Amino acid sequence: MTAPVMTDQLASPKKTKAAEAKENLTSKWATAAAIIIAALWTIPTIGLFMTSLVPGDLYRTESWWNVALDGKLTFENFGYVLFSSFGDSSSAPPLLGNLINAIVVTVPTTVFPLVIGLMAAYAFAWIPFRGSNFLFVFIFALQVVPLQLALIPLLKILGPQGIGIAGQFPGVWVAHTIFAMPLAVFLLHNFIAQIPSDIIEASRVDGASHTQIFFRIIIPLSLPALASLAIFQFLWVWNDLLVSAVFGSIKTYTLTYPISNLAGNYGATAYLVPAAAFVSMVIPLIVFFSLQRYFVRGLLAGSTKG
Repeated sequence: MTAPVMTDQLASPKKTKAAEAKENLTSKWATAAAIIIAALWTIPTIGLFMTSLVPGDLYRTESWWNVALDGKLTFENFGYVLFSSFGDSSSAPPLLGNLINAIVVTVPTTVFPLVIGLMAAYAFAWIPFRGSNFLFVFIFALQVVPLQLALIPLLKILGPQGIGIAGQFPGVWVAHTIFAMPLAVFLLHNFIAQIPSDIIEASRVDGASHTQIFFRIIIPLSLPALASLAIFQFLWVWNDLLVSAVFGSIKTYTLTYPISNLAGNYGATAYLVPAAAFVSMVIPLIVFFSLQRYFVRGLLAGSTKG
């Protein structure tokens, strides 16, 4: 006599939420929707690039597709923007110097919050000390303070009556780093706190110090979170106008400040604005596409289990 077959054995194993989400996001319909959204999202960028190729004498009278059909698109606007700025109509300096300033400002102000924030996050997560919970909540609460409220007090500290570094690159670096710290500490702490305690405890049993644990375990495991935060911080600083204008000077201005004034009187040189705007987009796009795999992993880290 054949033994009855248990229905539980024949039943397929229950899918986890992570598996269901992955299956839904990799379906044909999801892929088609992603392609359509990506195409629609790219249209403004393509339009901006094509508009930047329209000569100045046709900018106000012809659309870029008509100029393209006539074969009159040119890269002269990029030459004016980078090397002559307004061409012969103004004595404004070229934007190439501001592009270099943007790199000099953005790179350190992206690295500093990552390094300091990661060390602080590790201390809050794995080094118990008195008042750590209160201090962490206080740092988190600083995110709700409007940035504009801290401009004048911080400017007094960094200005001539204080340290005296306002108007120089160190002043801009310090300002951006201070404004980025609350979010950096909060995000990195949430990621580091999810590292299994067995790994940290095993390292301590083997005699590893906090410095060794930080460099050999915390940093390698935190690369997705660091990459995600680096992209956010890089884009925020690169596109910033307020902090750069308040704590900087004509020697430190990034691309945003001259681009805001690039149109000239009565929009006489408005045809150069699309070219300058596209130049300001190139490096952020390179950074994003270079770190996009870490960006997605960092956003999804810890959001699902099993």
